[in-house]
Amino acid sequence: MRALILCLALLFAPAAHAERLKDIGQFQGLRANQLTGYGVVVGLAGTGDDSLEYASQGVKGAISRFGITLPAGTNPALKNSAAVIVTAELPPFAKPGQRLDVTVSALGKAKSLRGGTLVMAPLYGANGEVYAIAQGNLVIGGLGVEAADGSQVSVNIPSAGRISGGATVERSVDTGFAQSEFLTFNLTQQDISFAGLVADAINRELGAGLAQALDGASIRINTPVGSEARMRIMGLIENIEVKRAAPPARVVVNARTGTVVINGAVRVGPAAVTHGKLTVRVEENQTVVQPAPLSAGETTIQQSSTIDVEEERNPAFLWEKGASLSEIVNSINRLGVSPGDLTAILEALSQAGALSAELVII
Repeated sequence: MRALILCLALLFAPAAHAERLKDIGQFQGLRANQLTGYGVVVGLAGTGDDSLEYASQGVKGAISRFGITLPAGTNPALKNSAAVIVTAELPPFAKPGQRLDVTVSALGKAKSLRGGTLVMAPLYGANGEVYAIAQGNLVIGGLGVEAADGSQVSVNIPSAGRISGGATVERSVDTGFAQSEFLTFNLTQQDISFAGLVADAINRELGAGLAQALDGASIRINTPVGSEARMRIMGLIENIEVKRAAPPARVVVNARTGTVVINGAVRVGPAAVTHGKLTVRVEENQTVVQPAPLSAGETTIQQSSTIDVEEERNPAFLWEKGASLSEIVNSINRLGVSPGDLTAILEALSQAGALSAELVII
């Protein structure tokens, strides 16, 4: 009985390192769209923009909606108001009436937006059309305090905040996926071998010949036309699990932070490596020289320099053919080198033809 349970567990257990397609890519056309708008935040406790011209124009535009026109030449004080930029993300399939979270950021000299309310602001897409309207009370995660003597304390960023559900969708975006001739699934990371595995997995689940790998990033899927049929098939495809192909051997070096990442596919050919450090110390000493008594000489300073050169010698170590990642790491740890020195060793191995990997410096 125990053996039977073990066999059933192995039969229905998920494949090792298998990943769902929804976690490693997305369907073409089903993407979020960025929305941006300009607005005015009111109700601040004297931490606004004061009398900036563009903030004044924003306030005049806001109150003009209610039929109020300020006299010509009037420049309202805006310590309790601030000009802001409002941003949001419109997800695919968003419909009119749905709510979006928005981020509000001060545009001018406002010190804090705490306690402020965003006045109705239209949010525009890249085509210049209005897709949402934002308004609401801000939630600020930062704090700024200023004393009478000019000292200041700031926690996080008080000049930016969010409004949960602060925008209402006014227009939806037509993705066009229901009428297109076929669906295209794009992988997040380009990999020719993996694209072929994904196409094979889709064909096993949905039927032979439906999916073809177009290139290292795109898989074309022939499906019936119609939103309902497409949605059901897309749901099935997203939950298909595929074992990822072995990645190409690669060593990535971040030149700014000194971080070095070596993936498990890296191999090193036969090579002998030694690494040492050269230290040069220069000491400068000054000696006062006095002239002889009753002479016409002058007191001078004599310079004395000492140069010391010290070279740290480390024994060479040998990498056998096809050394694995663990062997490479153990050898590097024995040397005790810094990330900068490790980068130099890897570059030298690459130049010598002993590093079977792509060296990427970012």
